[in-house]
Amino acid sequence: MSVAFQVINPSTEEVVRTVELADRAATDAAIERAQRAFETWQDVAPADRARLLRRFAGAVDADLENLARLEVANAGHPIGNARWEAGNVRDVLDYYAAAPERLSGRQIPVAGGVNVTYLQPLGVVGVIVPWNFPMPIAGWGFAPALAAGNTVVLKPAEVTPLTAIRLGELALEAGLPPDVFTVLPGKGSVVGDRFVTHPAVRKVVFTGSTEVGKRIMAGCADQVKRVTLELGGKNANIVFADADLAKAAAAAPGGVFDNSGQDCCSRSRLLVEASVYDDFLVELRQAVEAFRVGDPGNDDTEMGPLITAAHRAGVAAYVDSADVAFTGSAPTGPGFWYPPTVLTPATPAARDFREEIFGPVVSVVPFADEEEALAIANDTEYGLSGSIWTENLDRALRVSRRVQAGNLSVNSHSSVRYAAPFGGFKQSGLGRELGPDAVEAFTETKSVFYASRL
Repeated sequence: MSVAFQVINPSTEEVVRTVELADRAATDAAIERAQRAFETWQDVAPADRARLLRRFAGAVDADLENLARLEVANAGHPIGNARWEAGNVRDVLDYYAAAPERLSGRQIPVAGGVNVTYLQPLGVVGVIVPWNFPMPIAGWGFAPALAAGNTVVLKPAEVTPLTAIRLGELALEAGLPPDVFTVLPGKGSVVGDRFVTHPAVRKVVFTGSTEVGKRIMAGCADQVKRVTLELGGKNANIVFADADLAKAAAAAPGGVFDNSGQDCCSRSRLLVEASVYDDFLVELRQAVEAFRVGDPGNDDTEMGPLITAAHRAGVAAYVDSADVAFTGSAPTGPGFWYPPTVLTPATPAARDFREEIFGPVVSVVPFADEEEALAIANDTEYGLSGSIWTENLDRALRVSRRVQAGNLSVNSHSSVRYAAPFGGFKQSGLGRELGPDAVEAFTETKSVFYASRL
């Protein structure tokens, strides 16, 4: 039996829409339809599959403003961010539309004949999407999977299903066959768990917490089922004394408060060389106080609300027991607002410096030299992203090689480019999304020997 769920606008606390959540029977039925659709989708000519993906991208582009406005209500994202997110889905579909006609194996010379490898699709792929970036992270999972010839059942986060539902509608409008791409709102404990246990699902793509990712990985191991996991982060933003301090301080709020800090790539550990620490904090304070928090529907808003009242309470619990240096501002009244907050813990061992808060909170600590900066940056169970600020090219090359993280930026906070691989070290994940090789992660390699008759 399905259950009705009310989607709440985080900036107004008003009900946006009521959505039916799938139960186990509906989940099984969707997976079985996807399995039947796979039998024909895998045989669609590569050029035809590419053409359909381009039409899907075109449909997203034509609906971009509607998708963006829907995300403002769905997740509280500032409209400028939401437009970028919808555009990223379009761009990722365009990028992987080129893959079907270029996905090929190899011919390997061997004695007595020839050996050929084929890259074949896996089957049904279950994609589990978090609430912090409902559109782009969905696209990172379904676009390469579809390009490789798989069918996809996508589970959006329970609290933010609306843009995923619309993407499913656009796929059908673009001409994708029914059940090739299915959006199935539901609870993780129902739909997500069935992705793990149903034998027809041959791969699970999950973005979310490390704790849940471990459970998914353990469950998939029972069937030797493939997984791609993009998990937590507690990323370092390292500012050396030779950096352009004004530029680094001006950029720091965007690096941690973007999406209200609800970002696994958030640079929530700010490491500043001791000789410029005090000067940097003065610059940082000006930047934080100028950071615009408010109505996500306004074009000039830089930060919106947190996703739920419960999540806001969790963020506040960290701050209440920490050393607050200064804060920015936030609206009062309806909405799950929280001000940009800067903490200055006494040591890097502080709880706020080590645990993923997932809110607009940054902890700033000084370091003495390059070796100490690296020691602090790498002293974490996570290894997803981070930034390095320096004008010294040798140092940039040296430090970027030694920071234990999958995605780094030098003199920037940009983590994601769809043409480059994305993923983490250590407990930040397993496998890589995006980039030219992502499609192959949704295939099996088959080796066939053809004996010579000569």
